[in-house]
Amino acid sequence: MALITWNNNYSVNIKEIDSQHKKLVELVNELYDNMKIGKGKEVTGKILNDLVKYTESHFSYEEELFKKFKYIEGVKHSQEHAQLLSKVKSFVKDFDSGKGSVSVDLLNFLKDWLVGHIGNSDKKYSQFLNSKGVS
Repeated sequence: MALITWNNNYSVNIKEIDSQHKKLVELVNELYDNMKIGKGKEVTGKILNDLVKYTESHFSYEEELFKKFKYIEGVKHSQEHAQLLSKVKSFVKDFDSGKGSVSVDLLNFLKDWLVGHIGNSDKKYSQFLNSKGVS
């Protein structure tokens, strides 16, 4: 069973961003699945690094739209992105050095942040960007 199951309530009505959000959900679920079956550090580390890289790419995509269309809450939204990336990169650093492991707490943090961020912060820009022709 997946940690996060995508449903249309998560949609921001922007095809590319919905696709990117689905990929983030997929990566968190892959991390969860590998943790449950006790996959080794090498496999888990690769998924973590993929998650960080994809998250950076996704955030960049959103932030470029904010700049292009002058989204008024873009700076605040970008700060939320920076805070998450800082936390996750810190975790990855600890993981790589042997000081941390993939735990239920980490996975729940990622799940809660992703679902909460999409459901709250991302939903706020949805209508604005749709009104600018982004769909």
